[in-house]
Formats: sequence, C-alpha cells, structure tokens
Amino acid sequence: MCGFAGELRFDGMPADVTAVRRMSDSLRRRGPDGSGLWQRGALAFAHRRLTIIDLSSAGEQPMVDSELGLSLVFNGCIYNYRELRAELEGHGYRFFSTSDTEVILKGYDRWGTACVDHLLGMFAFVIAERDSGRIVMARDRLGIKPLYLARGPGRLRFASTLPALVAAGEIELTVDPVALHHYMTFHSVVPAPHTILAGVRKLPAATVRVIESDGSERDHVYWRAAFARERNPLVERSAAAWEAALLEALRVAVERRMVADVPIGVLLSGGLDSSLIVALLAQSGQRGLMTFSIGFDAAGGMTGDEFSYSDIVARAFGTEHRQIRIDNRRLAPAVTDAIAAMSEPMVSHDAVAFYLLSEQVAKHVKVVQSGQGADEVFAGYDWYPPLAEVRREQAVEAYARAFFDRPRQVLEQIVSPAHLVAEDVSRQFVADHFAAAGADTTLDAALRIDSTVMLIDDPVKRVDNMTMAWGLEGRVPFLDHQLVELAAACPPALKLAHGGKGVLKNAARALLPADIIDRPKGYFPVPGIRHLEGALLDNVRQALTSRSARERGLFEPEYVTKLLDAPNERSNLGVNILWQLGLLELWLQGLRSGERGA
Repeated sequence: MCGFAGELRFDGMPADVTAVRRMSDSLRRRGPDGSGLWQRGALAFAHRRLTIIDLSSAGEQPMVDSELGLSLVFNGCIYNYRELRAELEGHGYRFFSTSDTEVILKGYDRWGTACVDHLLGMFAFVIAERDSGRIVMARDRLGIKPLYLARGPGRLRFASTLPALVAAGEIELTVDPVALHHYMTFHSVVPAPHTILAGVRKLPAATVRVIESDGSERDHVYWRAAFARERNPLVERSAAAWEAALLEALRVAVERRMVADVPIGVLLSGGLDSSLIVALLAQSGQRGLMTFSIGFDAAGGMTGDEFSYSDIVARAFGTEHRQIRIDNRRLAPAVTDAIAAMSEPMVSHDAVAFYLLSEQVAKHVKVVQSGQGADEVFAGYDWYPPLAEVRREQAVEAYARAFFDRPRQVLEQIVSPAHLVAEDVSRQFVADHFAAAGADTTLDAALRIDSTVMLIDDPVKRVDNMTMAWGLEGRVPFLDHQLVELAAACPPALKLAHGGKGVLKNAARALLPADIIDRPKGYFPVPGIRHLEGALLDNVRQALTSRSARERGLFEPEYVTKLLDAPNERSNLGVNILWQLGLLELWLQGLRSGERGA
C-alpha cells in the first residue's frame, strides 16, 4: 500500500523528473516509510512506500527487473501473492524479494495483460516494457485503488491522487461541466473516466490500458459481475444453502485480508458488517484483535456515537477495543484537513469521521479491515425494496427518484448557465447503464450500478483517501470480487428479506448477538457536519462568498444567498445542500492554494 506517480513522453524528450518529484512529494503521507525515483529516457516513475509485505529494502519501488526488461510501480495488496509466487517458481522464475510487487512483475512476463485475471486483491499499477516502450496500467475489479491521468503536450502523467497531478504543474483547474452535473445530481458521484477537473481523468475499475510509445492506447475491461440468474445453477439452492455459501465466501475474504507482515485491526462500528468481520476472525483463531470505534458530540438533536453496539461485539469476542471520542471543537479544523486529503470532493460526512478515526488508528496498526460495501452488495439501503416491484421499462425513473439529489429543473436554479451542460447527462448515464445486458430486474440493475459505479466513487474512495492520509491501509472484504459475484447471483428476495441484507443477517445468527443483527440501521454519525453551525458554517459562508468563488461562478448567487439564510436545507436524499456547494468550493480553493499532501 503506497502511492505512485510518473510521466511518459511521446515527443522524444526525456521525462520531466522535477515534475515527477513534485508529485512524489504530494504523495508522502500515503507512503511514509520510504521513497524512490527512477528515470530512463522518456519514462520516469516515483513511489512512496508504506511497508506491509516484505519490510526489507528488496521490496522497494520503483521495482526494476533488468533480466525481464520490466519496471513497475504498484499500489495495493495481492492477497494470493504467495500462491502465485509458487506457481511462477514452478515455471522457472527466480525471485529477489518476498514482495507481492515482484509477483506482479513476473506474472506480467508470464501471462501478459492477462496477469490481472490471476490477481486476488486491490491494486493499481503501471508496468513499462524496456524494449518496446509500451506501458500497461491496470486497476482492480472494484476500483479500490485509484489511478488518475492527465494528458499534456507530448506527454502523459499519472498518479495515485488527483492533487499529485496538480502539484506537477500545467493542470488547468477548470471544472468539467459534465462532472459538475453528476456531482450535483448523482449524489456527488462522478463516474469514471471523468473527474471534477476537465484536465484530469481516472482509469475505470476492472480496466487494463495499453499505451504504445507513440501515445496510442487501447482499453480492455477484464471483469464484470453478472446480476442474472438465467441458466445459473446456483439459483436452485435453498435459502439455507445460499446463507452458508455467502458466509463461507465472506470467511475466505476476511481471512484472505489478513495477509501482512504487520499487525491488522478492524474498524468496528457495531453494525452488522464490521461485527461479522470481527466474529469471523475470532472464529478463525485470531486472539488479541485490535478494534476501533469513533463517536462525536450530539448536535441538532442527533446522537453522535454507537458505542453501545460496538461494546457488545468487543466484549463478545474479547477484542482489544478502543473508543475514540471526538469533541465537536475539533471538527472545523479536521474538516479542513479532511478536504485537503480528498482526491475528489466527497460530500458524505463519513469522510471526516474516517479521517479522524484513521489518525488515531494509525498510532496502533498499519492495516485495518472495514465493513464498507456490504449495503451496496447485499441491498442494505431503504431505497432497494421499492425497486423490486418496478417494471424494467420504468427502472430509470424509479432509480432517479430514489437516488438523485434533485431533478434537472431544480439543478438549473442552482448551477449558473455557463456551467450547465445542455443534456441531462446523469439520467442518460443511468439509462445506458440500465440498458446493458446482464441484469435481470430493476433491482439487479440498481445493485449493479451501485456496486460498480457509486460504491467506487464514494464509499471506497472515501476509505482509501482518509486512511491513506495517515499511512493506514484499509482493506474491504465485502468487495472481494468472488464474494461480489456470488452475491450478484443471489435471488433478490433473499437479499431484501428483513428490511435488507436478509441473507447476510440470517447467515450471521450463528455468530452474532441478536441485538447487533436486528438493530435499526445505523450510519457513521457526524452531527456537527450534518447540521451546519458555528465555525464550520462560517467557513462555508466565507468560501461561497469569496472572490475566487465569484470569479469561478459555478452557482447562482441568489440561490447561495437563500441557502446561507437557511443553512440546513436538504436535498431529496437528505444531503445538506449548502454543505454540498460549500465543500466543492472549499476543495477547489484548497487545490489552487496547493494545500495538499495526502
């Protein structure tokens, strides 16, 4: 787990090492344990290392294998690297390290771009072929690890974060109007390849991109989960058989993510998902497991912690548990720091909670498992049950009502005409996604877009950005691609039972107390952000009325004034509208000022 950056030139000039070094400096918090810089002609790589597997210097990056003529930068973890290493040794490969990084290098030499089919884990990597000048970049199936790209005259730059590309220089900070439409409509999600900046793109998940020395490129999508049951023998299973199969797949996913040469903890909210991770690890023989939960002061009539539930789980499984309590006076400065750690603006108040939690957890461990993703994979949100009764031809409209922050006509009142696109691109994006083959029902289509688009560019990105801001590796077993494939094939009725995640709840009854399984659904509570007041409201007001905001002109001034007079108005989905606008402006202003370092 680390951060990397690089530049490839197509104009005969050598790579700009100074620019690559600036990107590396921006990534220092992702990899506090070491750094490396390598350049050969038109190509330069930089890497920041967080030592998790092979703590020796042999595992350092950029990794160069002169015998094979390959070099590599990599971010992530390959959980089956030991098995792959043994297989490759059987083919005659010799290893100079015990790292998963070298396994990718040898695997690429053996299998070419198909090496990604062999990798179980989370990853983003770039491999360079010495002799052909070709580079190959790839991202894991569920987009857990990021990869941002910026084309310029005669060159391509790439990095683990968007701000690193900005730090390199020559990036225009113009807002992409298509991305702005998504941000304001699609619950602040900006699907790949777009980012909020017109000059930066991101490699989509489950994609291999081959870039030739002349700059031409081609993409290959190497994985898709099938949300369909026709001719699928698994659908003949009984409910009990599904529960057993899914629990076993989760057990494998959790144990798979214990691969490390350092201790591993668990972020324990006290909800079903994180509690199941703890229970399965305890059942597998883990003792003295460190668990962590966070709580905030109440505000606006909302409670700020769920310690009563996490305490039940910690006692039941004898974990070494730590409650982390955050005084609301820490929120305003923490919000500023969390925004600076965002690769893209993320509205969810969970981001600040993860940032503050990661700060404390990183003092004790370098790796944690988290329950992120279970709701999208197992239909845990309250908008899923109504979709089960919707006919396929009405699916797009039903999904938009359930998940869009606002309709197009309301958006036109908020965003200035100069920044509006002519078409409702968010609705068209959903329509195209729903029209693709491989999803049987409206619910299947909704779960597919949520687990392969929304999940990647909201909760998963949040975990990556906020944990890596403190040199902490977050692992998400509910996004093990084999578990996701199995859950996708599971009949919708089993997932929707008991108000959502029914098949998972039933599977958990042999492991967890009923108080945890049958509790009302909770959320990562940060009341001081959901209810804007005090110093945080002052910061938002200042950002939206500043000279730079007026010059940028994203939003209609009259609408901003109206929101500032009623700062806790909410969108269709309960998002604080002023916070949605203010966060974007705060993020853009911080990006321009260079206040980045995660």
